[in-house]
Amino acid sequence: MTSLSAQIRGFHRSYWLPTAASLRRWALASIVVNAGITVTGAGVRVSKSGLGCPTWPKCTPDSFVPAQHDGHSALNMAIEFGNRLLTFLVLAVGVACVLAAVRLVREESGGRGRRDLVWLAWLQPAGVLAQGLWGGLVVRTMLNPVTVSVHFLVSIAMIVAAYALFARAGEGDAPPRRVVHRDIRTLGYVLLGAVGVLLVAGVVVTGTGPHSGDEAASRFGFDIETVARLHADVVWIVVGLTFALLFALHLTDSPARVRRAALALFGIELAQGVIGYVQYFLAIPALLVLLHVLGASLVWIGTLRVVFLMRTRDPLPVGDAADEATGERDADDPRVLTPSTPGDATA
Repeated sequence: MTSLSAQIRGFHRSYWLPTAASLRRWALASIVVNAGITVTGAGVRVSKSGLGCPTWPKCTPDSFVPAQHDGHSALNMAIEFGNRLLTFLVLAVGVACVLAAVRLVREESGGRGRRDLVWLAWLQPAGVLAQGLWGGLVVRTMLNPVTVSVHFLVSIAMIVAAYALFARAGEGDAPPRRVVHRDIRTLGYVLLGAVGVLLVAGVVVTGTGPHSGDEAASRFGFDIETVARLHADVVWIVVGLTFALLFALHLTDSPARVRRAALALFGIELAQGVIGYVQYFLAIPALLVLLHVLGASLVWIGTLRVVFLMRTRDPLPVGDAADEATGERDADDPRVLTPSTPGDATA
């Protein structure tokens, strides 16, 4: 009983009397739940439960919870309604991020230099509310592939905000500085853009393929072979860019943590590629679709990790030195290649 009380107190302190570490844990939780709801959303689609709750915000015209309704099985209604309920979990984590960020900023020297933590935290509940409204549009448009695609991409954008909060909470207040060569950092941004294109290509394939979420849903009018091959071409571009980045990092005096992150990303991409080709040749079985969506989220998170680890921030100096620490350090300053332990966003 005492242990349970201690756990409850610790949980309460994590957002009401937060530390940078506890804020990072809440940001990590937000990354997990946002990635998780993309997988459960795919589960709704492959189980043909997209219109299991045929109305919004109610599940049926007369009830907010699943009730007997002609044309919709109890299982489909339960799956769709369960996914709707998960939205409240994502919202709760987002609210906890806001509370922890606001309280932390108030406690740390009046919050100087840390206001971005609050803005990043607010993007979580704001994104959930936007997703809820957009989900209503998805239902009302009978699972139009455009609205379904945007629904997934908004979750991907929320992962960006959550990861930025996770990384910033583990850094100091000083302006950012590079810890790798500027050309390598540029390559990292190119890779991030390529993965973004890959995700867009993936939702086009999804909107063209057989798993529409319901027999009444419309599909993109593209040739599935063509869009699948285009998607595969972008995959090879992403893999090639990741290999080039990994090679460049090992040829230069780059921090070990950046090299490890790039290697992990490369491994995730290879596993994702295997899943993609297997599901293609097996006519896209439902289980592999779920794994592929999970893999897509992991590739995105892994790419963000690599990009964020390519720069760091030191603690902001106090006194007169603080007034001089404005703007990002000059690109030719040799100190930009000096790694700094406080800025390790994987700590």
